[in-house]
Amino acid sequence: MRNAQRTSLLLMVGLLVACTGRTTDPSIDPTAPPTVTTSAPSPTDVAPSALDREVEETPESSHSGPGRTGASASPSEEAVALTSLPEGLQVEAVAFARDFDSPLFLTHAADGSGRVYVVEQGGRVFAVGPDGERDDAPYLDVSDRVSAGGERGLLGLAFHPDFSTNGRIFVDYTDTAGDTVVSEFRATAERADAASERVLLQVGQPASNHNGGYVGFGADGFLFVAFGDGGGGGGPNSQAPDTLLGKILRIDVDSGDPYGIPGDNPFVDDEGIEPEIWLFGMRNPFRMSFDRATGDLFIGDVGSSLYEEINAVFRTEGGGNYGWPLMEGDECRGEGCDPGATHLLPATFFGRDAGCVVTGGYVYRGTRFPDLEGVYLFADLCSGAIRGIPAAAALEGPTDWQELAATGLSIASFGEDEAGELYVTDIAGGGVYRLEARTE
Repeated sequence: MRNAQRTSLLLMVGLLVACTGRTTDPSIDPTAPPTVTTSAPSPTDVAPSALDREVEETPESSHSGPGRTGASASPSEEAVALTSLPEGLQVEAVAFARDFDSPLFLTHAADGSGRVYVVEQGGRVFAVGPDGERDDAPYLDVSDRVSAGGERGLLGLAFHPDFSTNGRIFVDYTDTAGDTVVSEFRATAERADAASERVLLQVGQPASNHNGGYVGFGADGFLFVAFGDGGGGGGPNSQAPDTLLGKILRIDVDSGDPYGIPGDNPFVDDEGIEPEIWLFGMRNPFRMSFDRATGDLFIGDVGSSLYEEINAVFRTEGGGNYGWPLMEGDECRGEGCDPGATHLLPATFFGRDAGCVVTGGYVYRGTRFPDLEGVYLFADLCSGAIRGIPAAAALEGPTDWQELAATGLSIASFGEDEAGELYVTDIAGGGVYRLEARTE
């Protein structure tokens, strides 16, 4: 556990650096205010884009976002669409599994087993049964090729929607050179083959922080990949059309070599813009998720000196620009900022007085706690507070959040099991906790 605590502290320090706009480069004064560079070209500098066209056509839309492109999940007729949280709603984190080394993520395989899979920063994944007992041997071990510490490590895991028949899983990690690698592995229900790696993407990282790390499938069957801005003062990357840094990507892992580009990606026909790009203007989208009932996308984007923010994308709309580094929260930081129009407003945000290093979560769609249905839960690493907003209202955002629990945990991630029940991982304590809800 000593090693786990040491690694956890390194990650927390790195994330705290991220939220204050500081950098691990010793040549840069950490006490200096953040510098915003506006010389990097924006999508509109390169060619008329889907973003501009849709903003002109729908000027009344301040958050639902431009670019209604892409196949998406239709809203379920049974999905609860809250406009406010139930009165007296509270959440509790109940111990579920323990003795992990810096747990960073939790997910499931949708294979009917009831098991969840816990990702450790150092490069291992463990399967955990419904009773909280984990397997002795790791499900996947790629620690020999992972650089872990600070914000680096094995950061994301996704099972293919047809995993039960094709045995394909996908991971995001920083390699020994510090670059981001997105790879596919072959697996069974019992074990993943570490020797079966097929690299899909390898992207150079200019600094050790702001790596992003989430990988996951949307309701359309495409793989979404979250990239931070590269850290080290790399904010301009988020607006630059010729780099994947600071973006959310959408790729087709069922076609192409090593992958295909969905034909309805928003910039697929725009010269000078990388066709994988789904969303612009991210700082460090470390954790995000899809509402399993509606297909809507929720993104936790770690802030700099002003705000931590949650972004909501209506039914996986592409083409939106969330403004970093020109905008943070709903405030402008640089020339060219256009809140609510060219640059989309967040679903909700909070300042440094409430916490720092936002941890994006999930919309609750389980069955054990009906009062929690339709609530989007998120947290932050520094305070350990779990907050909630009505998911439906968030899509019209910004909307006010409500604190639902003071856990005292170092929450690095939320996770969802096959039944839609939610969990959080405590990176400092090495535990996984299941969330329960009640109204008072």
